[in-house]
Amino acid sequence: MPVPSGTPAPTGLEPSATPSAGTTAPGGTPANRVRGAHRLRTTVLAHPSRVPGVRAMVAEYLTRLRLPAQRVDDAVLATGELFTNALRHGSPDRGDTITVGIACDPRELRVSVADRSSALPAARTAGGAEESGRGLTIIAALSDDWGVAPADPGTTGKKVWFSMVLQTVP
Repeated sequence: MPVPSGTPAPTGLEPSATPSAGTTAPGGTPANRVRGAHRLRTTVLAHPSRVPGVRAMVAEYLTRLRLPAQRVDDAVLATGELFTNALRHGSPDRGDTITVGIACDPRELRVSVADRSSALPAARTAGGAEESGRGLTIIAALSDDWGVAPADPGTTGKKVWFSMVLQTVP
């Protein structure tokens, strides 16, 4: 889902702020990777074919914000897990949609995935031979915090979110 610079975002991709380039410290490393507050929200069809596009969108957006590569990789994986969980457990009906939201400022990255089900996620221990059941464990390992929030006003369901600390406050 790359969005070339200078062209409008595809339908459903409406960033509220354009990522800033930041400054570069001696040696070419970004001195302040994220400047200001940035938000992105997109709603996509709840279908397995959308998972790669959601991951690509998150990777591109966070890379433009100049987040460290490891944080981008972790956020992409965690978002993919949340989106897949929303597909399997939260949006079973044909035509359902899932909303992905990203909020980022210099101190924290927060990603939320909203589906139409009010059923709360429950972590479980997957057996060694099982192919699924590890999503929330992966999210907990990659993020600094995660949880569940009520759906936005006027909608049904819930939002499952994770956050990553980008810069600690002295």
